[in-house]
Amino acid sequence: MAASIVWAAISGNPTPKCSRKLHASVSAHFNLRFSTSISPKFPCKSITTNSFTAATSAASVRRSTTVTASATSFHGLCYVVHDNIDTDQIIPAEYLTLVPSNPDEYQKLGSYALIGLPSSYETRFIESGELKTKYKIVIAGQNFGCGSSREHAPVALGAAGVSAVVAESYARIFFRNSVSTGEVYPLETEVRICEECSTGDVVTIELEENKLINHTTGKEYKLKPVGDVGPVIVAGGIFAYARKTGMIPSQTA
Repeated sequence: MAASIVWAAISGNPTPKCSRKLHASVSAHFNLRFSTSISPKFPCKSITTNSFTAATSAASVRRSTTVTASATSFHGLCYVVHDNIDTDQIIPAEYLTLVPSNPDEYQKLGSYALIGLPSSYETRFIESGELKTKYKIVIAGQNFGCGSSREHAPVALGAAGVSAVVAESYARIFFRNSVSTGEVYPLETEVRICEECSTGDVVTIELEENKLINHTTGKEYKLKPVGDVGPVIVAGGIFAYARKTGMIPSQTA
């Protein structure tokens, strides 16, 4: 209940409807609005306090060392996937017993990120024997993160070393979990970048300028503004942001 209450207080929308494609707009005080269409294929599920607390705790530790409040860009190799990448492909259910709040298990969880992709993806996201990926940015098509509501999906990507996902659209719950855990920036684009970029291209994301630069091809793409979810991600997730802004007592209080 606590996670849902905090999110409702921040977003001003305690019971957003389920939708395969996210349509979010941010008001002056973090008022997130979602599509009102309901998809029976992707029903809403309850979110527990313990799983969110574990994930956001891990995110806080990770971002305290890798991302600062002044971070405005990400640079590195990209990994390209296409439409309807579901959470089973991002992190299969057999690995959900790993506890993100345990540093060793958090690292191990990351080593399994995107291990569920079909064999048509010939390039492995994480090389055999490695715990981290060399791809800092994931580029995707439509409906990224569909399927179950497991918080482990964005946590696994973040633990693997991913800074941002750039997709044409997201499953609503994956977008919400990305923000709530503070693990990755879920960025959106109106064009199918996944058809114009290739795995291994060198790219830069400029958050302040809302653009992605593909240095390999020389092309630039406009991104939708991240809006007020940015500070939540930088803080390390929804609980860390709520403590930082005084919405809930700090852990040391």
